[in-house]
Amino acid sequence: MSTIAHARSHAMTHAWRGAVAGVIGGVVFGILMAMTGMLPMVAMLVGSENAVVGAVVHLAISVVFGVVFGLLMGALADHAWTTLGAGLAYGIVLWVVGGLILMPAMLGMAMFPMGEMSMMSLLGHVIYGLVVAASMYGLSRKHV
Repeated sequence: MSTIAHARSHAMTHAWRGAVAGVIGGVVFGILMAMTGMLPMVAMLVGSENAVVGAVVHLAISVVFGVVFGLLMGALADHAWTTLGAGLAYGIVLWVVGGLILMPAMLGMAMFPMGEMSMMSLLGHVIYGLVVAASMYGLSRKHV
């Protein structure tokens, strides 16, 4: 196998693992969002206020960010503490960029909102990052 084909093969493997990890993290974070009533706000990104639509949108976003994490982590995902630390940082970055900047801007709200809902969002994003990281680690183990 050529070097380029080998690199593509590894990238695809990392992307698929990231997608699966993104689904797992998205489901866990989605449960928290459902419990706190945040899914209708996510649905507003596509012109709806339906919680089921919000869950679908949230899961789609989760998969995309899972793939990005998988590609960023690559072969490092088989080191537990490195992967978990990266997942924690990734969750915080997603919260700042997505929860405090992009989502409010897309919904015509003030950016950098601070309050109880923002703190719940931080918690959810951190949990997402850690679950994605733990899932990537598990999927990257040599015996899996």
